[in-house]
Amino acid sequence: MLPLPEDMLPLQIEQLWIYPVKSCAGIRLEQAELQLAGLEWDRAWMVVDAQGEFVSQRELPRMVLIQPAFRFGQLELSAPGMLPLRLELEVDAASHRLPVQVWDDRVQAWDMGDAAAQWFSEFLQAELRLVRFDPEVRRLSSERWTRGVEAPNRFSDGFPLLLLSSASLADLNQRLQAMGQEPVGIERFRPNLVLGGLDVHDEDRLAELVFPLQAGGEVRLQPVKPCARCAIPNIDPATARPDPAVGDTLQTYRQDRRLLGAVTFGMNAILRAGAGSLLCQGQSGWGRWDAWDD
Repeated sequence: MLPLPEDMLPLQIEQLWIYPVKSCAGIRLEQAELQLAGLEWDRAWMVVDAQGEFVSQRELPRMVLIQPAFRFGQLELSAPGMLPLRLELEVDAASHRLPVQVWDDRVQAWDMGDAAAQWFSEFLQAELRLVRFDPEVRRLSSERWTRGVEAPNRFSDGFPLLLLSSASLADLNQRLQAMGQEPVGIERFRPNLVLGGLDVHDEDRLAELVFPLQAGGEVRLQPVKPCARCAIPNIDPATARPDPAVGDTLQTYRQDRRLLGAVTFGMNAILRAGAGSLLCQGQSGWGRWDAWDD
């Protein structure tokens, strides 16, 4: 293999994650199909309140205890003290649509029925419904950050993919331990791709990631916006109990002037080439440096 140009650096996919129900627990995968709107089934479902507004761990931290799994052609959801909820992957033709709000976007979504609504309402102790993203709906990422590229996403906060390097997490954990705190897992930060081979926060400075495919062609991802962090990384995914240590530590060194001082950790990305391809754990590729003015 020819050496990479100086503005390239080798990297690999160490972990792949999807979060089928927005703000519930994730699933780590060995491989996943990459679609224009993100990894298959990522943020395809969402919990909404009686007004159709999305809810998250910010208001209902127990959402992190809801564990998804795909079994026998169904999405199975489990939670402490609850019988499993099983949902067909194909939307019932008799289902009706609801207008729902996800941040600034108002879209139509498929209602998943009264049984699902009762399950979520009982576990989370609030009046809630579960909805499914309608693939006929076109929800676009902010073109301010995509530089005019039309990048669809489902119920993610704003972009189809989130990238984070394992080196960045290791650096955070060193800082936490130096302050007498316990290290935390990558799942708190809800990335889709965990990248190896990078130095600490190299993901902040990449203009493009390229993953060659065995059958020919390549996947190209473009990081577009630093991921501003809320209180969700403070929530312990095993207990749903919040602790400010993670956010307080990030505040000491991750205020990002590109977002007017917001605390950032990881990069949102869009797909530029390779829709329909499989990404695999362990897959190798390379990144190209951006011209961010540090």
